[in-house]
Amino acid sequence: MTTSGPNLADLPPAMAELAEDFNAVGEAERLQLLLELSNELPSLPERYAGHLDLMERVDECQSPVFLAVEVDDDPERHVHLYFDAPAEAPTTRGFAGILHESLDGLPADTVLGVPDDAPYRFGLAQAVSPLRLRGMTGMLARIKRQVRARRAAVDAGSGP
Repeated sequence: MTTSGPNLADLPPAMAELAEDFNAVGEAERLQLLLELSNELPSLPERYAGHLDLMERVDECQSPVFLAVEVDDDPERHVHLYFDAPAEAPTTRGFAGILHESLDGLPADTVLGVPDDAPYRFGLAQAVSPLRLRGMTGMLARIKRQVRARRAAVDAGSGP
């Protein structure tokens, strides 16, 4: 990590590593990395496939993106993320891929501690429009809101 790059010290390790990868390459390669993450976004589990009504739409995204957050009933309240984004929206799928790759399986407190400006630390502001980055910021905000709500539900004993 170079001192001239973005501050990555307050990001979870997997997110910091991804941000380092993005910042280590040029603009064209960043878009290629985003495309790779788009292709690696896992399919929805059966309980969500075909049931977008069980997921939250991310209105900040230009494409129809839906997400669901589950929080385990374990001491650290591990978080699981599920995304539905159309294949014809690779940038949006890539943003979802970044968030899934770097946050899925982490404890709730770690996810909630992710800085709100984290989407801007991947060096993508020059490669994609501000409106598209707003979509990733919206995804992160909705994830954190759902984590808070799901964790409270689990703590209250009403399930994930």
